[in-house]
Amino acid sequence: MKDKELDIAYFISFCIDQYKVHISATGSEVMNIFDQYGVTEYLSANYDVLHTQSRQWLLEEIDDFIQQRKQEKQK
Repeated sequence: MKDKELDIAYFISFCIDQYKVHISATGSEVMNIFDQYGVTEYLSANYDVLHTQSRQWLLEEIDDFIQQRKQEKQK
């Protein structure tokens, strides 16, 4: 695995771990949410910008992203 790919994998793992605490869920539940709304792909595709942000900002960004995806699915 290339260095950047490894960095992205660690970053996504960090986001999953932080988000499970944020919403009081298990890692498996967070993975299901991330899969359902494409969060993992979003985090990977936007790694260069997102990994420089604070933990709290990231959690809010993930919340906003999921909310936006939920609204899109309702249309």
